[in-house]
Amino acid sequence: TGMNPLELMANDQLTDYEARNLNVNPTLPYEDNSFDVVTCVVSIDYLIKPIEILKEARRVLKPGGKVIISQSNRCFPSKAISMWLNMNDRQHLELINGYLQYAGFGKAQAYDITASVPGESFNNPMFIVEVTK
Repeated sequence: TGMNPLELMANDQLTDYEARNLNVNPTLPYEDNSFDVVTCVVSIDYLIKPIEILKEARRVLKPGGKVIISQSNRCFPSKAISMWLNMNDRQHLELINGYLQYAGFGKAQAYDITASVPGESFNNPMFIVEVTK
């Protein structure tokens, strides 16, 4: 499920997709306990109802399934929620963990997967937050 049908259509790893604006309709059109993994790729900062959407992710996950959220400090400021813009990377991770806990998940694990490029002083921070149902 994603907002851009062209991007979804071009993703050759997908066998199926559903274009949907989760800010308008924060429900997932899938049966309970039907997925092993649910991902949210660099877009949690654009969701205006993240807890409701993560509750939906929990609903569609099979027992033992995982939610994996990737996040960086790069975004479209005109699209991100205002609170996000005033936070640092650690605060972003704490916020995501809070969203997950309010959605009924346990404590999440966070990983810094920022690429290190020799000779480059500028990095694009990248993090993964993972939690199991």
